[in-house]
Amino acid sequence: MQTLTDVATATLEIKKSTFHAFLVPFAHFETWCETLKTDHPKARHIVWAYRVPNAYDQMVENQTDDGEPKGTSGPPALAALRGAELVDVAVLIVRYFGGIKLGPGGLVRAYAGATNAAIDAAILVPYAPKASVRFYVPYALVQRVEYWVEKEGYETKERVFDGAGATWELALTKAQEEAFRGFTCAFVQEGLAWL
Repeated sequence: MQTLTDVATATLEIKKSTFHAFLVPFAHFETWCETLKTDHPKARHIVWAYRVPNAYDQMVENQTDDGEPKGTSGPPALAALRGAELVDVAVLIVRYFGGIKLGPGGLVRAYAGATNAAIDAAILVPYAPKASVRFYVPYALVQRVEYWVEKEGYETKERVFDGAGATWELALTKAQEEAFRGFTCAFVQEGLAWL
C-alpha cells in the first residue's frame, strides 16, 4: 500500500471537456472540497473519491458522481485509487463541459484517466498506519514542542489550552512516535505527561 505527502495534479482534455484532477492527502480532503468549489464556480461537476483506514484498520471508501450519470465518474476514480493501492488519499476531479457529450463509456475513461494521470504525477511513499498519541505540555514547554511538531511535519489532530498548558493529540506512525518520545523524554521532569 502507498500514500502521498503532497498534492499532485493533472489535466486531461477530451472532446473539448477539461478534467482537472487533484490527488490529495485525506487529511486535507474537506479543505480541498471547499477550495475547489470557490475557485471553480463555473465548473459543471466536482467528482471525488477517497480511501482511508478507520480506527480498526478497515478501509473506508466513498465517492460521488456529482450530477454525472450514475456510476460513470466516482466509481472509476475510486477504482483507479484501488488499482494503485493508495490509502489515506482522496482525488477530486473538476470538469468543465466542452459541449460534446462523451457518453457513459467516455465518462468512465475520462474520470479514470484523469485520476491515473494525477497518480502518475504523484510522489508516492509506503503507507504506514498512524495511531493517536496524547500528552500534556506545560506552557514553559509549548514553544519547544510546537517547533518540533512543525519541523517534523507531524499531524496535529487536536490541541486544547487550559490555564497551565496544552493537551495535544498527534497522529503518528510507530517510527514518528519513537522519535517524538526520544525528543520529549527529558521534558517529563519539567511537567510533560503522557495521557
